[in-house]
Amino acid sequence: MSAPAPPWLTVDRAVVSIALVYPMRGPAGMFGPTCELCAQLAVEEINRCGGVLGREVRLVPVDGGAPPAEVAAEVEALVSVGAVQGVTGWHISSVRQALAPRVAHRVPYVYTALYEGGERTEGVFLTSETPDAQLWPAMRLLAGEQGVRRWFVVGNDYVWPRRTSRAAQRYALRGGGQVVGRHFLPLDAHDFTEVLRRIEHSDADAVLMLLVGADAVRFNRAFARSGLDQRCLRLSTLMDENMLLASGAGATRRLYSTAGFFAGLVTQENLDFHGEFARRFGVEAPPLGSLGESCYEGVMLLAALIGQARTLDVRAIETAADTVAYHGPRGRLRLRQRHVRQRIYLAEADGLDFTVLAQL
Repeated sequence: MSAPAPPWLTVDRAVVSIALVYPMRGPAGMFGPTCELCAQLAVEEINRCGGVLGREVRLVPVDGGAPPAEVAAEVEALVSVGAVQGVTGWHISSVRQALAPRVAHRVPYVYTALYEGGERTEGVFLTSETPDAQLWPAMRLLAGEQGVRRWFVVGNDYVWPRRTSRAAQRYALRGGGQVVGRHFLPLDAHDFTEVLRRIEHSDADAVLMLLVGADAVRFNRAFARSGLDQRCLRLSTLMDENMLLASGAGATRRLYSTAGFFAGLVTQENLDFHGEFARRFGVEAPPLGSLGESCYEGVMLLAALIGQARTLDVRAIETAADTVAYHGPRGRLRLRQRHVRQRIYLAEADGLDFTVLAQL
C-alpha cells in the first residue's frame, strides 16, 4: 500500500495555502527555526481574525537552503497542482532569481529578505531593506561620527554581495572615502586566512560584511582572533541576534548592524510582538531577530494583498498593491512600487545584544 500524500498536495478549496520558503540547511539554516515560528505566529493571528477571503491560511514548508534550481522546481510544482496559492519567505537572492520567473506571474510572491534592489518581476512584492535606504545612511553616519574613510568589503560570492559591493563603492566616494579592497568567498566558507591578510595589508579602518549566517559567525570569530577588531569596525546589513549569539561576546567588539527591526527596539508594536511570541512558543524559543521576523511581515503582507484585492488573481493583486497597508512589529507599513517603506536603524553590538543607536 502506498503512503498517503502529504496534506498540502490535496487541494482544499476552503484553505489558502502559502509556500513558506526558508533555509533549513546551509549557512542560513541557523535562523530557519525563527523564520518558521514567526510565520506560524502570523498565520495564527490571521486565522483568529477570519482568515483570508473567509478561508483558513496554512503554511507549506519548502527548504530554501537547497540549490536554487531545486527550490524553484519544487515551488513551481506546488503551484502547478494548485497546492499553494501564494509564496513568501526568507531566502537568498539566487533563490529569488530562480523562483520569481517561474511562479510570480501565477501566484503572488512576497520576498522578505533584504536584497540588492532592482527586482521588477510582475507579482513580486518585497518587505525588506535595500542598500539605498539601509547601507548608504549607515556608511554616511559612521563616516561622520567614527571617521571611517577606508572600507574593505568581504562577502559571499553571489548576486546580493556583489551588487551591494558596487553600491558601497559609490556610497564611499559620495561620503569622501573609498573602497580599498573586496574579497568574495563561496557559501559555507571556513577559511578566512587570505581575506584577513588582505584586510590587514589594505590599511582599512572598516569592513563591510556581506556574509550569510554561519559564514558571518565564523568570520567574526576569525576576525577577533586576528586582532583586527582593535583597528577596524565592522558593519553588516545581515546580522541578527541569532548570529550575534553564535559569534560569542568576544567576537562582537565594534560590530555594527543596520536593519528595519531589532529585538531590543522599545516600541509598543515590538513589545506586543515579543509578548505574543513568548506566550505561543515559550522562553526557550530561538531568539527573535530581523531575519526571522521578516517572515511574519511576509505572511501579513501577503494576506493584506489578497484581502485588499478580494481575489487570489495576481494581476488584480498587482493593480491594488499601492493601496495596501498592514500593521506589524515594524509599525504600520505601506507598499510603494511593490516595496515596503519602513524605518531603518543602526545598532551596535554590546556583547550578545544590540543597542540601537539611531534611526537612519
